[in-house]
Amino acid sequence: MWKCPKCNREFTKENQHHYCGEKPKTIDEYIKSMDENIQKELMFMKRILTQSLPEADERISWSMPTYWKGHNIIHFAASKKHIGLYPGPAAVEHFADKLQGYKTSKGTIRIPYGKIDEELVKTIAKWCYDTGNHA
Repeated sequence: MWKCPKCNREFTKENQHHYCGEKPKTIDEYIKSMDENIQKELMFMKRILTQSLPEADERISWSMPTYWKGHNIIHFAASKKHIGLYPGPAAVEHFADKLQGYKTSKGTIRIPYGKIDEELVKTIAKWCYDTGNHA
């Protein structure tokens, strides 16, 4: 077990990322709570999704940055080696041919840092919004 020296919470993984204290209320707070070396990547993902989904509201849902318009459209979150993009299982299945080379699982696309494909993310986000298939 690993114990966070700041908040004293215990985790099975050493240096487990978590929120000490109050959870972020906005996407910008979420990004600022992350290590500096990944903030630029998260800001890039935020910019892509904000441009792709101009009518969507930004919020935190399931402790992740979320774009919402009547329902959750798409989420993203920081991990140690990648950004998790969560468009839902229908999107992962629909875009399977374009997701070759990415690790995926039901509803999840793992995008390694430094490998964000802006056009692909835009296409997936717009598809989720337009079709109503969502996270």
